[in-house]
Amino acid sequence: MTKPVILAKGTSAPRSLAPRLRRASAALLIALGAGSATLVPLAPVPALARATPESFADLAGQVSDAVVNISVSQAVADRRTGPGLSPNIPRGTPFDDLFEEFFRRRGQGQGQDESGPQRPQRRSNSLGSGFVIDPSGIVVTNNHVVGDATDVTVIFTDGSRLKAEIIGKDSKSDVAVLRVKPEKPLKAVKFGDSNKTRVGDWVMAVGNPFGLGGTVTVGILSARNRNINSGPYDDYLQTDASINRGNSGGPLFNMDGEVIGVNTAILSPSGGSVGIGFASPSNVIAPLVEQLQKFGETRRGWLGVKIQAVDDDVADSLGLGKARGALVAGVDDKGPAKPAGIKAGDVIVKFDGNEVKTSTDLPRIVASTAVGKEVDVAIVRGGKEQTLKVKLGRLEDGERQASLNSGRNDAVPEPRTTTQKALGMEFSNLNDANRSKYAIKEGVKGVVVTNVDPNSPAADKRIQAGDTIVEINQEAVNQPVDVANKMKTAKEQGRKSALFLVANSQGEVRFVALPVE
Repeated sequence: MTKPVILAKGTSAPRSLAPRLRRASAALLIALGAGSATLVPLAPVPALARATPESFADLAGQVSDAVVNISVSQAVADRRTGPGLSPNIPRGTPFDDLFEEFFRRRGQGQGQDESGPQRPQRRSNSLGSGFVIDPSGIVVTNNHVVGDATDVTVIFTDGSRLKAEIIGKDSKSDVAVLRVKPEKPLKAVKFGDSNKTRVGDWVMAVGNPFGLGGTVTVGILSARNRNINSGPYDDYLQTDASINRGNSGGPLFNMDGEVIGVNTAILSPSGGSVGIGFASPSNVIAPLVEQLQKFGETRRGWLGVKIQAVDDDVADSLGLGKARGALVAGVDDKGPAKPAGIKAGDVIVKFDGNEVKTSTDLPRIVASTAVGKEVDVAIVRGGKEQTLKVKLGRLEDGERQASLNSGRNDAVPEPRTTTQKALGMEFSNLNDANRSKYAIKEGVKGVVVTNVDPNSPAADKRIQAGDTIVEINQEAVNQPVDVANKMKTAKEQGRKSALFLVANSQGEVRFVALPVE
């Protein structure tokens, strides 16, 4: 699959279909009237499409002055020049790396000291896009546009330039907020409601593709809720309005001149537009921009659970009826979920009144909920739904705590060594010998897998030697014989699948549904 590139075409479209439908209806009535059929009045035909403007020039003129170019420079190791390189070699060509390697192998081109080869520093420049949201000088762009820049300049449509200060940025949502100090108020645009823009509605992208300067393209909203695996909160708008390198950080407008998205990525084998571009929705970005302005950092809600997807096998093993919700694979000891009573094996199906259809929904919903808010969390446990109350913590605090606590776990008592076979796997006690052999982290409890038949369902689910079976059907496993006993119980209960909680050597857990033999 072509990987999205971090950083389609508008044509004139038919007017509303309603007039054509009315003319067709009238012709049908005339034709019927010529025969013996009785004339039957038809109800007015509603307009099926919003009339297309004769031109997008008025909209472009309305918003373009608020769209800016972002020029970024930073000091990087010079890959192009050095004392040993011939002055006759052209710079800035695709062969720079080849020339550098050629001279490096001959001991030329770079000085050395006791720490090894030293590259001279140079200024690296790049261009992106952004837009003004406050006349006083607040500019929004992508985090990946500014990166670790040492110098950021905002360039306006009249050619004027202002140095910018980065007042906040967030890598998870790829947004950054800048501040400039203009002599007079700037032209600004405002965020709109991205949820109100329908698939098929006209949209306009404005930005700085390939460093060419202000460029306007139009298209439609092609899809929403796209997950391109770029981060934990993927929820992109997809458009066919042409978006290319350099458009990153620029706005995607609706026909009212409101920003409904921030252009962020394209899907392309060549690096150029193929009609598939992605924008972060305004309803996700606007609250984060407000937080970055106010605090200089984000403040997301935190539940304190590890989750995974619910597939049909997992749904069957848990008695859910159909695949839905987010399966809790682990609970943070310091997180809000634990005192609220949420446990591993629970399936979260609703959060603060919002339905959790898939596991990707939950992180977005939780992150957008206010820190400290007490919310209702509906879970399915043992086939029955119940509601728990949770007071949300702050994600950033949880991440800092996790980094401090990494590697801390209680020791596991050593059991007698026994072995057992089931489901194409061999199991043994998690004693010191096995813990050392498979480098299993202290604190992991259960039964270690010592062999897996490559043709078994367990192998298909990526279970391997060195993994630890922690639970089966949400009950702890302590001895190898427990595996066979619990599988026997599941078969007697008429279950088609059994739910295994599996930990890798580092203690990271996941649920795996395996067929009952």
